Amino acid sequence: MLIWFVVAYLIVSVGIGLFAATRVHSTKDFAVAGRSLPLPVVMATVFATWFGAEAVFGVSATFVKEGLGGVVADPFGASLCLIIAGLFYGSRLYKINVLTLGDFFRIRYNRTVEVLTTLCIVVSYLGWVSAQIKALGLVFSVVTNDAISQTGGMILGAAIVLTYTTFGGMFSVAILDFVQMGVVMGGMLFIAHTISGMTGGVEAVVSHAAAAGKLDFFPKGGLMPWLNFLGVWITMMLGSIPQQDVFQRVTSAKSAKIAIYGSLLGGIAYFAFTFVPMFIAYSATLIDPAFFNALLENDPQRVLPTLVLQHTPVFAQAIFFGAVLAAIMSCSSATLLAPSVAFSENVIRGFFPGISDRAFLRLMRITIVGFTCLVLGFALVSDASIFEMVESAYKITLAGAFVPLFFGAYWQRATAQGALFAIFGGVASWISLELAFGEAFPVPPQLIGFALSILGMLAGSLLPQKFGRVAPLAAP
Repeated sequence: MLIWFVVAYLIVSVGIGLFAATRVHSTKDFAVAGRSLPLPVVMATVFATWFGAEAVFGVSATFVKEGLGGVVADPFGASLCLIIAGLFYGSRLYKINVLTLGDFFRIRYNRTVEVLTTLCIVVSYLGWVSAQIKALGLVFSVVTNDAISQTGGMILGAAIVLTYTTFGGMFSVAILDFVQMGVVMGGMLFIAHTISGMTGGVEAVVSHAAAAGKLDFFPKGGLMPWLNFLGVWITMMLGSIPQQDVFQRVTSAKSAKIAIYGSLLGGIAYFAFTFVPMFIAYSATLIDPAFFNALLENDPQRVLPTLVLQHTPVFAQAIFFGAVLAAIMSCSSATLLAPSVAFSENVIRGFFPGISDRAFLRLMRITIVGFTCLVLGFALVSDASIFEMVESAYKITLAGAFVPLFFGAYWQRATAQGALFAIFGGVASWISLELAFGEAFPVPPQLIGFALSILGMLAGSLLPQKFGRVAPLAAP
């Protein structure tokens, strides 16, 4: 019964996504849903930005192991990012009416800055999308009792999401987000209610977590723990702002006002609701401490699905896995679309200046297929956890893309030379420190990269301009 429910849910989801594809007639429809989305849909799609694999499996498992201090990046940094991004994009970039962030970098600086920042953004999605693919493999493996291996599940999940995303673009993403948000919220709350009855209620779980020190948020032990704490928080909060999927979700709204309010409501909803899977996962340690603490050491990502499979009726299992699939598919579809659109628009298109809109739409779809194959391969060979994949994804955009974006929007004296200094200074210093020291360096390397990116922007913009007219890599 559980397997057939999952199959039926997948068929319905693909059907909705393909129906939405009938509204796609241009690249603007494909990339930003024709800028036509109302407030409820914008809120839903912003909420779905991160309510996927990491929120359900990664964050919950990390909380059980490390407490609130271990999840400072997500949901604390992530939800603040959605709120800040909505205010920023709605007030500054919405009126420019561009498809991608790379378009802004080209208009504000030049073609070279456009390509370099786009490459930083696209590379950051490798770990992020791979985490969603890995989670889909985990779900299929658990639901079928390993009849479908995790590898087979990854391939199957990638193929399903690729199908409706390739045809429907942002319209499919937005409509499915709106439908699946209801499934996610209803399903997770139902499971939380069911599980709380086995633990003595919400108060008993919270009291146990507090006594175990899991609700301690701020670090102890001096300067170094605080630097690491801030590094993780800032990486997610600011490094996620120059992300194409966040930009697309916000600017798909039919007005700037809806873009802002949709992001505020979506960010607040995300922050509040991410505590639900944390509560469910921590409840496992009260229901069967010996078994789940052992599982926590060996494979923490399986704590939540194993709890549901072993301690809830089939009906509850169907609701849970339907909600999980809804969350992961909503997240993975947009994160497949975003880097593919950015790479097509801001890197490939420059080499085909006379391409028609119809031909370019076809090129975007081909790029999605190629990027899906790339992230699937990365997911298959990587042994990093879902949470680690997501947490590391935004270091490159913090070091290489945030400063040119922020200064370009708010500082009139920012120049192309300053942007180039910021990109090279930030990314080079971050990579050098990561390769040389890794986690042994006392300060998070991405914070050093972020600081040097700011210095590079200031110095490059204020010094005599020698690189302001960099030869373009290709015709825009």
